[in-house]
Amino acid sequence: MLHQIASEVFQISLMPRNSINCYIIEDVLVDSGIRSSYTTVKKALRKNPVRQHLLTHAHADHQGCSDRICEEFAIPLLCHPNEVFRTETGMVTNDYPTPQHWVAKLQKKYWAGQGHKVDQTIVENDRIGNFKVIETPGHSAGHISLFRERDGVLIIGDVATNMNLLTTATGLRLPPNLFTSDQKRNIESLQKLAKLDPAIICFGHGPVMRNTDRRFQKFVTKCSTAI
Repeated sequence: MLHQIASEVFQISLMPRNSINCYIIEDVLVDSGIRSSYTTVKKALRKNPVRQHLLTHAHADHQGCSDRICEEFAIPLLCHPNEVFRTETGMVTNDYPTPQHWVAKLQKKYWAGQGHKVDQTIVENDRIGNFKVIETPGHSAGHISLFRERDGVLIIGDVATNMNLLTTATGLRLPPNLFTSDQKRNIESLQKLAKLDPAIICFGHGPVMRNTDRRFQKFVTKCSTAI
């Protein structure tokens, strides 16, 4: 499903109840869901062509069909330098606190895509069209977010989710510790994003949120007491 969120920003909902999402921002595909997301992503890109593919981070539910999409559309793949190894090898669960956990093994076997060569790395303050790259490590070492100042659109990846991943109930939450390499650092990244005062927040998991009544900042303040 393809939904327009803002000017030149589209959500591709890859699983029921927005449980896994990727996005088209201007002419760039951000993330690609899991391996079986390929057909859905390909259909969306037929309608909205892109010239680049970027990963917020190289976990199985974000790079699952990146290799096939980059080959199909002959587009370059971008990520943060600290994500290159996992992006290129497909070893996407090796930074989990417990990579031998049965859920991690399931993700690696059924969700993860093959590795693919990284064509360009991106770091803090680089520009992706009108979006600025924000380094937001914690969930993974090289996690990035993307922010467009003119209208406050924030692509947050997995720094936070807007759903309970077990029940799919909507609501702001920290990413599960099972998949997060450094939760303290992740909360510090949340604090960094809160200072941007985003207007629209696009999550890897959960529905897009309009930041009315500064709900996001209130959530971050609550999380910060846990540090």
